[in-house]
This record gives sequence, C-alpha cells and structure tokens, in this order.
Amino acid sequence: MTDGIDTDAFECQRDRLTLVNREEEMSSLTALVQDARAGSGGIALLEGVVGIGKSLLLDRLVSALPADGLYVLTARCDALEHDFPFGVVRQLFEPLLATFDEPQLTRLLSGSARTAAQALSGEKLPGDVLLPTEDMSYAVLHGLYWFTCNLAAEAPLVIVVDDAHCADMASLRCLTHLARRIEGLPILLVLSQRTGDAATDAALLGDIAGQPLCRVLRPGPLTHRGIGHLVKTVFGHEADDEFHEACLAITGGNPLLVHSLLSVLRLGGRPPTVDGLPYVTAHDGAFFHEAVRSVLQQQPESAAAARALAVMGDDALPEVCARLAGLDDATHSAAMRALRSNGLVSEVDDGRRWSFNHGLIREVIVADLPPDQLAEAHQHAARLLLDAGARAEQVAGHLLMTAPPATEDWAVTVLREAAREASFRGAPALAVDLLRHCLPGEGRTPEDTPVLVELGLAEAGVDPQASVRHLQAALEHVHEPPLRFRLLSSLASGLIRSGQSLQAVRLLAEEAPTVRDADLQRLLEGQRLMASAEDLTSFAVTLQEYPFDISRPGNTPGERALIAAGAGLCSVRAIRAQESAAAARRVLESSVPGVDSPFFLTTAATALLFAGLPDEADAAYQRVIDITRQSQRLLLYGLCQALRAEAQYRLGALSEALAATRSALNVVPPRHWGRTLALPVATQIHALIDSGDLAGADAAAAQAFPSTSLDTWQWNEFLCARGRLRLTHQDPKGALEDLLEAGRRQRQWTRTSPAVSSWWFWAGRAHLALGAPAAARELAEEAVERARKGKLTDALGAGLRLLATTESGARKLGMLEEALSALDGSPARLERARTLVDYGSTLHACGRTEAARETLRQGLDLAYALGAARLHAQANDALLATGARPRRVTSSGVESLTPSEAQVARMAAAGGTNREIAEELFVTQRTVEQHLTSVYRKVKVSGRRGLGRFFDPGSTAK
Repeated sequence: MTDGIDTDAFECQRDRLTLVNREEEMSSLTALVQDARAGSGGIALLEGVVGIGKSLLLDRLVSALPADGLYVLTARCDALEHDFPFGVVRQLFEPLLATFDEPQLTRLLSGSARTAAQALSGEKLPGDVLLPTEDMSYAVLHGLYWFTCNLAAEAPLVIVVDDAHCADMASLRCLTHLARRIEGLPILLVLSQRTGDAATDAALLGDIAGQPLCRVLRPGPLTHRGIGHLVKTVFGHEADDEFHEACLAITGGNPLLVHSLLSVLRLGGRPPTVDGLPYVTAHDGAFFHEAVRSVLQQQPESAAAARALAVMGDDALPEVCARLAGLDDATHSAAMRALRSNGLVSEVDDGRRWSFNHGLIREVIVADLPPDQLAEAHQHAARLLLDAGARAEQVAGHLLMTAPPATEDWAVTVLREAAREASFRGAPALAVDLLRHCLPGEGRTPEDTPVLVELGLAEAGVDPQASVRHLQAALEHVHEPPLRFRLLSSLASGLIRSGQSLQAVRLLAEEAPTVRDADLQRLLEGQRLMASAEDLTSFAVTLQEYPFDISRPGNTPGERALIAAGAGLCSVRAIRAQESAAAARRVLESSVPGVDSPFFLTTAATALLFAGLPDEADAAYQRVIDITRQSQRLLLYGLCQALRAEAQYRLGALSEALAATRSALNVVPPRHWGRTLALPVATQIHALIDSGDLAGADAAAAQAFPSTSLDTWQWNEFLCARGRLRLTHQDPKGALEDLLEAGRRQRQWTRTSPAVSSWWFWAGRAHLALGAPAAARELAEEAVERARKGKLTDALGAGLRLLATTESGARKLGMLEEALSALDGSPARLERARTLVDYGSTLHACGRTEAARETLRQGLDLAYALGAARLHAQANDALLATGARPRRVTSSGVESLTPSEAQVARMAAAGGTNREIAEELFVTQRTVEQHLTSVYRKVKVSGRRGLGRFFDPGSTAK
C-alpha cells in the first residue's frame, strides 16, 4: 500500500513495464547507434498507433546508451506547446547547454551557428541583430544545423524525439533540415510518430521518412507469449491460452490496451479468465479511459492534482500546479505520489517535476472537462505562471486556450511580448495569432494603435490583406518618423503582395512627405520606384510621371537608395545604359557597410548587369552576397545569387552560374520565391543547354510556377529560356511563339535594351529555321542600332553575329569580323567563343581553310575551357570538316570537373577549409569532402595544396 491505494493498481508506469516482442526493433536501433559512433549518420522513424509501445522503446534505448563519449538529446512533444516555435529544439539542447561554460558555448555558437542562439534562448549575441520573419526562420534553421554539427564534432550525437507528430512547426522544419544533411555526420536522429492522428506537417515527416538513410520501424502487435508475460506482470501468475486468445481479439495485441484491460479486471477484483471478460464490453480502447477514471475517482485530491497537471502540461512546477488545483503543497505532494503509485505519472528532473506516463492519460482527463471550465483553468494557469516568473511564451500558450479577446492589461502585455519573441524566432503566423487574441472586436480607439501596428507588421508575410487593413487603420495615429516610415514601407509591401501595386505606388507618393525626415522620405521614394516595377500598369504611370534624375551625388543612404532605384529602372533602356552604370558605380563606391540597404545595393549591381557590364556586376553581387550571408538575410542572399548567376553566365562561367542557381534555389525554397522564381530558373535553363545537359534543362523548364509569375518581367526571361530550349529540340514554331511573346512583353515593360535579354537573338534564329531571313534581319538590325547607341559591346557583338547569319560570302565575313572586333577585350567569353566558331565556319565556306582551322581551334579551346559542351561539339564538327584533326578530349584534368567540383576546388585552392566552403555554399561538409576527393582524382593531386597549380583564387580554372 502507498498513500492508501494499492501499488500497481493501474500498470502504465514506464519504468515498471516490460518491453515485450521488441527485440528486432531494439537490435536495429542499437546498430544505428554504433554506426553514428563510427561517423555514419542515420535516421530511424518509429511509426505506430497509440499504445503500440513507441515511447517505451525509446525510453529503453536511451537508458541503454553509455553515459560517456556520447551526447544524448531527448524531447517529448506536447500538444500544449505545439504553437510555440523551437519548443522541441529547446527541450533537446537546453539541458546540455546548461553544462557548458561560456568559452565552450561561444565556440559552439560561432560562425554560421550564431543565429541558433535566437532559437535556443531568444537572446542576441554581442554584435548580432535580430532579423524579422522569413529571413529569421531560414537563418535559424541554418544556424541550428551548424550548431548541431559543432556538437557532433565534439562527440557523437543521438537525438531522440518522441511523438514528433505533435512537434511545433519550427522544430519539425529544423529536424527535416538536419535529416536532409545527416549523411557523413556522427549523428543518429530517432523519431516516433503516431499514425492515424493529424500531424503538425505530414509532408515534413514524410520528407524525413523518404530520406535514403531513414530506417522506418513499425512495431507489431503482441504475440500470445507477449500477452502471457504481461498477465504475469500484472497479476503475479499466468493465465490460460484461452484468455490470451480472448485478450488478443479484444485489444488487437496493442500493449497499452492489453495493460488497460488487465488493469480494469484487477481494479474490479476479477481474475484473468475468460469468464471475467464479459464485464469489459467497451471497444476501441474505451476500457483505457475507464481504467484512468477508476483511479481518479478514488481520491478527489488526486483527481484535482491530475486535472491541474493536464492543464499546466508535463514538467510544470509542482507549486504552480498545487495553486491551480486549490491544494496546499503537502496535500498536492501526497496526491501526486498517489497518482504515481497508480501508474499515471512519474517524477522527472530528479523528482522536482511530474509528467504523465502516456499522453493519452492527459487526453482522457482534458476530454472530461467542460469547455468553459477548461478555458477558465487555462486563464488561471496563465496568471499563476506570470506571477511565478515564467517566460512570456509559456504564459501566452495558456492565454491562447481562452476565448478572445484578452481584456486584462497583464494578458495583453504578455501576448504582445510573446508575439515579438515569435517574430524574432521566425514564427510570424504565431505572432499574428497572439496579437489577434488581444484585439477587441469593434469600436477600436487610438489606444489600440500599438497593437494594430504590431499586428499589421506581423501579418505582412502571413496575411497581406489583413496587414493592409490593420496598418491603414493605424496609420493616422502614428507620427514618429522612424515608426511611420516602417509602417508605410510595410504597408506598401503588403499592397504589392495583395496585387495592388498601383495603390502601393500612390500611397508612397502621397504619404512619404508626411514622414518628417528628409532621408527617410528618399528611402520611401526609392521603394516607390521599385514597387512600380512589380506591376505593368503602375510602371507605366511611373514612367510618365517620374523625372528619373540619377545625377545627384549620393551623400546619404536615402540619396543612394533613390539613385540605385532610378539607375535600375533606367538601365533597361539602351539610351540611358551608360548613365545608369555611372550612377550605379557612384552608389556602390560611396555606400557604407551596415548603413546602406543591401536591397538597393543589389539594384545598383543589376543596373551594371543590364548596362552590359557583367564583370562589374559580378563583383558587386559578390559584395552583397557576403553582406547577406554574414547577416543571415537569406531571402536577399538567394535573390542576389540568382542575379549573380546571370552575370556569371554572361561571362561564360557556366559552372559558376549553375552553382549559383543551385545555391539560390537550395537556400530559398520555391514557395518563398513567389513571383520571382522564374528568374533563377531561366538562367539555369540557358546554362544547362550550353553545358549539354538538355535533360536537366527540360526538368527545370517543366517545374510548376505560381500563377502570379505570369504578371512579372521575370516571366519574360523564362519565356526566352523555354523558347531557346524548344529551338534546341528542333521545334522552331513552338520556340518562336515563346520568344515573340517574350519580346512583346519586354516592349510593354519598356525593357528595350538588347543587353537586358537575348529573346531577340533566339527569335531571329527561330525565324531562320522557319525560312524567314527577313524577319531575322529586322530583329538583328534593331538590336545593332540600339546597342550602338547605348555603347553595349556584348549586345553589339551578338547582334552583328545574328545579322551575319542572314548574309553570305564577304558581307557575312565582314559582319563577323566586326563582331569579333566589338568583343575584343570583352569579358563575355561565351559570346566570343560562339562568334569564333561562326567566323571559322564562314572562313571555311569561303575557301580560306588554313585561317578557318586556326579560328576554329581558338573557338574549340575556349568552348572546352568554358564547359560549353554543345558549342564544343559544333566547333569540333566544323574543324573536322576542314580536314583538321582536333585534339583528343580526356576524362581527366580540370576540364573534366563538374560545376560543383570546380567551385569547391576553386574555394579550396583559395584557402577555404571544408567547413568554410560548406557554410558558404549551404551544403554539408560531407558533400565538400566527396567533391574534393573526386577533384584530387581527376586532376591527379594528393591534396588541396596541389590545387594551386590549376586554380587562381577568384578566377576560373586554368
């Protein structure tokens, strides 16, 4: 007897349960632990219905692990914490972090891992800036991954997460992020999930289950022998086979239901015989509920304590639970011991806290509480936690379980504080829920303004239309320049996301003067210009109304932003290309790190790109990429990588262009690219075609795009790329449809510079393939004329090359010679290689064989160095036609490297460590190691020191 109740009355206490029929699963998990200790990453996912024994299996695994030489991190997901970001992550890491001293913690959170601190504690490290919304969510995932890698470098890790289907979304994304990159790391990730229940995100759990290294374990039902073992455990003696068979029929062999059935019999004083079973008539586990209720009905104090723990959640402070239960500490302690003796709860944290032995016990207790009583209990729990000094998010979790709105000042304060923490941790949807909970329904007064502003800002990336509504309501009450600036900026962005770009432009035009700060007004004016480029109608209005004076000096951040925006928009017209380039250089040269917006610096770099200066643009993009990577602004990082890929493609650096598009698309998932996804995909298609990977180009072109993509200028570039791909597949008619549509749209957007897009060149080639040289000549002559006026040498070379294809003989030779002259000294090596091959072929057609051979060899070598496989094959065939014998291409050497291998090798040659390379490219260290191993074999060196003979830092392969 313990506290007046028979010990073991209800057998659900994990440390007393026997693991039956689970030898195979335990053996598999033990083997995976050994693999992790040997440095091979692994994943195990336990799946099964409630009560099948997943939690017990994980408990036994953890208890069997050695205490030394291994980090074991455990977490048990709770539906009560489901909405709060990184709750499971903190369960995993906080106990271990508490054992580290400050130098060790600083080391573990260094480099790319530093943003993990904001998920683990919500506190900034010295010198760090908390980032908002989606940037923060990507940055934290990246930081947590590298923090986990840092831990694993000290000792192998075993990460165990029970009931992962209840995990908060942020933690589940973190686990998925790790699972995709776990190969080669000394980490074992073990998860359990209940089948048949709604998961936080079934797709993410499915992603984990689909990883090549994931071993899915599905514990089966108990056998007759297993049931017999449990009968002996509960009753102290065995039963006959007929009873075992009947138990199996009733419970399906589910261990928890078998325990419950046996407990119901024992509590009713019935023996384990078939004769006693007719009294147990409930099916589908209802006898489990009956067993729990039978225990709680024996003592009112125990029932009150159990209800309090069910409301507060596992691991709640006993003194807070006692206040909620209306019991003094001594009575509460006795009640909890009674619950323990009956197998409902267990002590955790060295006896300082309590936890239900199974999540289903809590569900039974909560289900018996009327909704009004449950909401009142959560309200009382929130106040008790606040008085006890609990974190805002913990208190707010209970407030969310009450009916809105929150009327007490203390509740509103807590909800606002928790919302700020949620935003900083990358959970804007939760921040929105928290803030909406403290808004009165009707008749708002100016006193609601702070909540309205915070809610509107939080809704910006979650519900743009609601964000616009709330920010507009708050606008008339906000007068402080910095806050009014931020509100207007966010309101304009919300209007754009809601498809109201013209309204955004008008808003900024009308309201910018109300911000009583001249430079903030300029920043808003710059945003207005960029907003107009998001919508064709508003862009037309801006072109008509705005003077586009980009000659100002750029002495302030606002001036520089305005110049950059103007230069970006003017550069798409050839007549102002060089003026735009000069303005962009002025912005970039006078910008101040940490002061000027990286977004406007990216805009200035793009002005250089569209002005036909891809080398200058590439250097400027690299500078912004360094800034965004260090500050973890990963959305802008992805956009900048996509634009840099276009610059590198124009430079002929195909491997670098492909690596940049992969980096952009890996860092930012497709759903977050939204309207702009077409941009990196278009560059990817062009580079894959030139590299000879038509299957890859087809796959890129076939992916799905948001419907909103069709209304953007970025879609013009995709149409151009897809049209070229169709032309490559010998479908000139389909190609011409895409290419002419791209040209029509480019003219609508006044993107008339031939240096902006190559649609006109490929449309000309499609016309030629369809036997319409006059149409091709018209496109070429227009491009040449605009290129000459804009001093766009690369576009001039391409235009002359297209024009030459409409001619023959001496006139064709003359045009190609002029094209080569225009490209002399140009960094556009791919265009030069194309022109060399065309010129050499024309020389051969004109009977100048020796000159043709020399020119074709130059084109062949350059195409080979650039990795332009299709052009190399064309040059090779043309050279063979002259009677020359091209040099044999081998499968070794620098030229045999894949784009990813070449990029990794170049960074290694420049002195980058595997860790630094992995962080910069957003890949795993294992991937870097594999690439370097392949590089060493291909270029025949023993290590990274030998790479200097083949690579110059910052340049392409020799």
